Amino acid sequence: MPGSPGSPDVPPARRSAVLLALRYYNGELLRQWRVATPALLLPALGNTCMFYLAPLMVGAIVGRLSEGGDTSVAALVPYVLGFGALLLTGEVLWRVALHFLNRTDARGIERLSATGMDELLAKDAAFFHDNFAGSLTKRVLSFSGGFENFVDTLAFSIIAKVVPLGFASVVLWQYHPLLVFVLVGLIVVTAFLVAPLIRRRQRLVARREAAKVRVSGHVADVMANMETVRAFAAEDREAAKHRDRAAEQRELTLRSWDYGNLRVDTVIAPLSVLTSTVGLLLAVSLRGGLGVEAIVVTFSYYSTSIGIMFEFNQIYRRLESVLTESAQFTELLLTPSGVVDPDDPQPLRPADTGVRFERVTFAHAGGPRLFDGLDLHIPPGTKIGLVGRSGGGKSTLTRLLLRLMDVDGGRILIGGQDIARLRQADLRGLISYVPQEPALFHRSLRDNIAFSRPDATDAEIHRAARAAHVTEFAEALPDGFDTLVGERGVKLSGGQRQRVALARAVLRDAPILLLDEATSALDSESETLVQDALWGLMRDRTTLVVAHRLSTVVRMDRLIVLDQGRIVEQGDHYELLEAQGPYARLWHHQSGGFLLEEETPDTVHR
Repeated sequence: MPGSPGSPDVPPARRSAVLLALRYYNGELLRQWRVATPALLLPALGNTCMFYLAPLMVGAIVGRLSEGGDTSVAALVPYVLGFGALLLTGEVLWRVALHFLNRTDARGIERLSATGMDELLAKDAAFFHDNFAGSLTKRVLSFSGGFENFVDTLAFSIIAKVVPLGFASVVLWQYHPLLVFVLVGLIVVTAFLVAPLIRRRQRLVARREAAKVRVSGHVADVMANMETVRAFAAEDREAAKHRDRAAEQRELTLRSWDYGNLRVDTVIAPLSVLTSTVGLLLAVSLRGGLGVEAIVVTFSYYSTSIGIMFEFNQIYRRLESVLTESAQFTELLLTPSGVVDPDDPQPLRPADTGVRFERVTFAHAGGPRLFDGLDLHIPPGTKIGLVGRSGGGKSTLTRLLLRLMDVDGGRILIGGQDIARLRQADLRGLISYVPQEPALFHRSLRDNIAFSRPDATDAEIHRAARAAHVTEFAEALPDGFDTLVGERGVKLSGGQRQRVALARAVLRDAPILLLDEATSALDSESETLVQDALWGLMRDRTTLVVAHRLSTVVRMDRLIVLDQGRIVEQGDHYELLEAQGPYARLWHHQSGGFLLEEETPDTVHR
């Protein structure tokens, strides 16, 4: 099509993304061919009946009236009835077409929406760190919703116009071949002149769609951080940024629209007038051999073809808009995820729940190497505390064990099985994980606890809630466990969110437990209560606890002191105090049970 992905002014990545979107859409049409075929073809047959067959009846009536034949009502009624029957048939074909088209569109949107979600869920954690949630939401919705516009344009504006044009050519050929050559020639000349202009709009449209993504991403970012915006009195500043982005979108949108109106349509308009005029002139000049009926039909067909020429730009604009928006999503799929399931995964059958890091090397993207040949063995059922200064690699170890990121070298084993050879779902089924900043869904408190085990009974959910001391505040909520907690759990305090996350871990009942500062937001009294629940949860489980507050790990079987990715000390609390090394210095620098740490540039790589 004009302005196709092969256009030289379209970046290669965008061309590939557009082609990928086309493959998805065409694949969906092939999957639904039983309903898609009548949806695409019946509008063309309806148009043929109404705009090409019906004029033949009119032409026959005019011919009889002009040639002095039998013009009685009885003689003309069959043509009038034929005219009405063709219009009615066309309308019926359109209604049937819409029946099939509605089902094609609805099923396609459903499947492509599911496909978009599946593709996002297959991405690794780094992908979501680099993309706004609001932008991703818009892209997925545009990808699935664009299928409706794509199919409708294909059915109504392309096939419904091209197929009847073929029928018109056959009829005109019967009158005189020159009528066909001139009509097709004028359409081809119009397309030839318009195509370069349309191709030049591609870059403008791509910039317009990128601006739309920036606007939606900024809105989502502000909405997700509204409390921070208010706390720093930044409403005016963020509103000004939004106005700037909206103004940029307006400017780029008008530029792409005006180009189509002032450049493309100004070429099509005179050519369409020329087509209609030439058709009438040609029919009149050939009237001696054609007759009045042929003149009427020829003028009607040429006039109808003007619509096709005028729609060149509109068809392209619709397809261009649909595919450009869809490419905003499919472009994300061109970069493969950094963490994927193996082609031939091993069945999960670990001999035990012991964890071993063997010669592990790892570096965060764009950063220096954090681990260089790290070795760490955690026997099954052992409780390990990971301590050290920020940036030492404590949380990174837990994320590597979960395969939220992959090691650059070496391997991680659970019960003798390399976790890179397992399905991610099987691996994570072995682990209960409580992050430092637990994220809750905008769902009920009950649903948030049951997220770790959707099939859990109410009794099991309440038992886990009591163990994590959630019941104490849940009963005071307006609807108890059925209370919606707000986006990201905004209706709950930090400590309450942590207790919900702990309740999830209790309900999960997995053999390996990872706690990343799981009690950091709790007050001292709540922490004492929750610690008792945690010790019960740790019993007979392989446990890794990341802690800055050293008082939370003094009872661990073994403490691992990390410094810049290296194990500098290990032993139990008392052994390390006696050694008077890094751990002892950290212990003595505590105040009120909290670890005082310098903020360093690599804190983000903790």
